[in-house]
Amino acid sequence: MSTMNNSLPDNLKQFVDQQVAGRGYGTSSEYVRELIRRDKDRQHLRNLLLEGASSETTEPVDAAYFDSLRARTSRQGFT
Repeated sequence: MSTMNNSLPDNLKQFVDQQVAGRGYGTSSEYVRELIRRDKDRQHLRNLLLEGASSETTEPVDAAYFDSLRARTSRQGFT
């Protein structure tokens, strides 16, 4: 694992310390790692949404589509 040192203004340092103490993190590094993981997940989701938005349009989705989707997932044991 690599090491990275960051400087924070006092008010941000206090905030991080409060988050560590109040949310069950063992260290400020754990808290920062969690923030980075969440940001990566958010960026990944955003990219998927943008990819979907720019994809070819398909036929409209209606109640029958969702009924068939429910039936299919039910048969596969996802209910």
